[in-house]
Amino acid sequence: MAQRKVTAFVDSQERLTEDVYSMWIREEEMAAKAKPGQFISVYTKDGAKLLPRPISICETNKETGMLRIVYRTVGAGTEEFSRYQAGDTVDIMGPLGNGFPLEEAAEGKTAFLIGGGIGIPPMLELAKQLHCKKEVILGYRDVLFLNEEFAPYGEVVLATEDGSAGTKGNVIDAIREHGLKADVIFACGPTPMLRALKAYAAEESITCFLSLEEKMACGIGACLACVCKTKNVDEHSQVHNARICKDGPVFRAEEVEL
Repeated sequence: MAQRKVTAFVDSQERLTEDVYSMWIREEEMAAKAKPGQFISVYTKDGAKLLPRPISICETNKETGMLRIVYRTVGAGTEEFSRYQAGDTVDIMGPLGNGFPLEEAAEGKTAFLIGGGIGIPPMLELAKQLHCKKEVILGYRDVLFLNEEFAPYGEVVLATEDGSAGTKGNVIDAIREHGLKADVIFACGPTPMLRALKAYAAEESITCFLSLEEKMACGIGACLACVCKTKNVDEHSQVHNARICKDGPVFRAEEVEL
């Protein structure tokens, strides 16, 4: 079924850091359908800005019919979203994209859930839904957010670039410092982190799934603005590309070139 834009209601909004916000949105159908790793497109009220902002789904609550997004303000669109208050309307479309394959982390396995920066939020719903042993490794530049919310679902290990919390360095430095081992990796974050994790997974022979962060436009795979290079030929463009918004954002690490 084709996705359609709907008008939803803001249930609450909270500022987590200087530029990171958490918003709960009431939309029962999307909350019921959403899977870990998917995203929604959020539209501004500025008629001059036609394209939506793609934002990962952080959490869902099927009982209350709500979903949560945690986002960083990086431009006029997200600055507008940060001013929304409970009761305001917001136009959204979703859930979009393909999420993480939960069946790859069956009971008895150990999974790394790795988030870097604003790639951390989508890992929270994944942590809630996986029933295997989970090691959560979160990487920050300096200021922490959401880390305490992962604690009920697995051991949480932190890495910061400035060394203010956890391991000084990146997520792979933290994995090695703590001697962690896993059967499968799920990760979302900036491209340099994903590139390093792809190499690490290959070296350690670990199954690895990466959620790619790219600027998207249409969000439904029509415009080809968010393609990435792949081993396989895309049936839409007939070249070695994949549409991150449609074919992803989650891919097997060996399928994509970073």
